[in-house]
Amino acid sequence: MHTPTQLQAILEEAIKQIVYPTHPNNLYEPIKYIMSLGGKRIRPVMVLMATELFTENVKSALDVALAIETFHNFTLVHDDIMDNAPLRRGKQTVHEKWGVNNAILSGDVMMVESNKHLSKVAISVLKPVLDTFNATAQGVCEGQQLDMEFEQRSDVSIAEYIEMIRLKTAVLLGGAMKLGAIVGGANETESALLYKFGENLGVAFQLQDDILDVYGNPEKFGKQVGGDIIANKKTFLHLKALALAQGDEAICLTATDLAQEEKIQAVTALYDKYDIQNLANNEMDKYLSVANKALADLPVSESKKEQFTTLVQQILERDK
Repeated sequence: MHTPTQLQAILEEAIKQIVYPTHPNNLYEPIKYIMSLGGKRIRPVMVLMATELFTENVKSALDVALAIETFHNFTLVHDDIMDNAPLRRGKQTVHEKWGVNNAILSGDVMMVESNKHLSKVAISVLKPVLDTFNATAQGVCEGQQLDMEFEQRSDVSIAEYIEMIRLKTAVLLGGAMKLGAIVGGANETESALLYKFGENLGVAFQLQDDILDVYGNPEKFGKQVGGDIIANKKTFLHLKALALAQGDEAICLTATDLAQEEKIQAVTALYDKYDIQNLANNEMDKYLSVANKALADLPVSESKKEQFTTLVQQILERDK
């Protein structure tokens, strides 16, 4: 079994070997650019790890892993446009560098490139691979739509929020695991357990992201602490505090007339009063427990599962 780090190295080399057309330049240069910005490549690594549970030929899933990574970066290009984000991984976003219209079109082509990668899998698994990928991609788009709609609503429930992050974030991790399992030759039960593992890990990951936005070390977390608070994002912490706050306490959660630092301090104080951090940690642990149970139920040797512990640590220890 390869380690996640070794699989990352395999993926980086494979990404470098992708040959895109050279004309029109402004269509394909943005794709090369966003794909070269790096990151931990967690989602395609999950594809390869799932495959390696069932076959030693890990490279049989390399094209599926590249499809997942290309699709993920496609969503980042379009998400950055919707969020008007200036930076991605410390570099200019595609729409800042090439303009919004070029970024939209380059993102569209990335979806085509994802399907070109998928078309290279063995014909015996092509249909289930395509079915799983399409369901995953559609779910991600549904989650993004819900996230945008939540910005205009004042009555979002915690259950709705969990469903939104399941779609926007978690189904891609679950889909990556299931795709790798299918290519590796897993049966439906095994594939379903790996999907369950990835999906619940994805929900835990996003809940941790909510927590780190308030309580994380900005140098290790890689984002501005309090960014969700400033943007009035309806995170788990925000919604839980809204439900527990008494009287006028909740006013600070949606206030727009406070200076940024003042707002962060006021909201954080409210979170501290109602122990929101621990409540969010408990919620995260609930989903992590379901993920670990799915992995434990997977009928493969324990030695083959060891690298998944390393993967979970990589995903959930971002501030340590």
